[in-house]
Amino acid sequence: MYKLLIRPLLFCFDPEKVHHFTFSFIKNSSKIPFVSSIVKALYTVEDKSLERHLFGLTFKNPVGLAAGFDKNAVLYNELSNFGFGFIEIGTVTPKGQEGNPKKRLFRLKADQGIINRMGFNNEGLEAAITQLKKNKGNVIIGGNIGKNTNTLPEDYTNDYLECFNALHPYVDYFVLNVSCPNVGSHAKLTDKDYLEELISEVQKANRNFATQKPILLKIASDLNNHQLDEIVELVAETKIDGVIASNTSVSREGLKTSDDMLKAIGNGGLSGQPIKDKSTQVIKYLAEMSDKAFPIIGVGGIHSAKDALEKIEAGADLVQVYTGFIYEGPKLIKSINKAILKMKKDS
Repeated sequence: MYKLLIRPLLFCFDPEKVHHFTFSFIKNSSKIPFVSSIVKALYTVEDKSLERHLFGLTFKNPVGLAAGFDKNAVLYNELSNFGFGFIEIGTVTPKGQEGNPKKRLFRLKADQGIINRMGFNNEGLEAAITQLKKNKGNVIIGGNIGKNTNTLPEDYTNDYLECFNALHPYVDYFVLNVSCPNVGSHAKLTDKDYLEELISEVQKANRNFATQKPILLKIASDLNNHQLDEIVELVAETKIDGVIASNTSVSREGLKTSDDMLKAIGNGGLSGQPIKDKSTQVIKYLAEMSDKAFPIIGVGGIHSAKDALEKIEAGADLVQVYTGFIYEGPKLIKSINKAILKMKKDS
């Protein structure tokens, strides 16, 4: 029904406007008696063998929603009814910011992909905390944090620390987002020496809390083998809890979308099916080069159960969806979890 009726209708309109409309629809429909229970019954797979124990947390299943969908933590309670094992909110920055000028979100229908240059648009730290105080405790929440666009390079770490300290009581794990191609001074955020400094300072802040929270690093999909080797070294040296592989890509290689359309769209991060194999190769490389020394959350181009299983076989402990959730609809989560169960029974 989603792909036959709902998606074609939604895809007739501007992607960002559809995003806001969908949020309002899910939020309001969930207030109708029994709707949340019906949605949960339709899409949730309950089975203890789906549980995953990582970073000191127990995930009820290994399928999560990636950051960028619920930036301001306004819909995670309702989204938990669709069967997710965890939901990552953000990217949250200390101050609210508009992000890049519109139009900044584009569908590549021929490629089942999306290009975005949102630029960390969000309502800021205090708005996120207000929403997180409404947490019903139905799902593990990750906090994806970043810096404000106008922050000076010498103050980047302070931005991350401000978000980390304020969100610490309200999320279950943290993600340092240093790999989004749509923010300024991208080079410094991927410099190994700076990352060591950033991780060290965040870990130091973590130790000030009675209960420490897992900290993960989200890396780009465009890293070469030398850069990935540096990530493996970085994890070993800092003992950070894990890696999310991977973020969007700036590459436009092999797309079916016309060059004229791509030129008209301009810059931005590519997600969805076009980066599926690239993301999987990053996961595989990290897992092999590190001898699976740290947990990996696999994200990028998961549009089917088969796509998710490929990432798990490559070395991912958990997976996340975003663009696939938009293209395939909520049944995607259920189909992945059922395929994982079947794989487990067959093995």
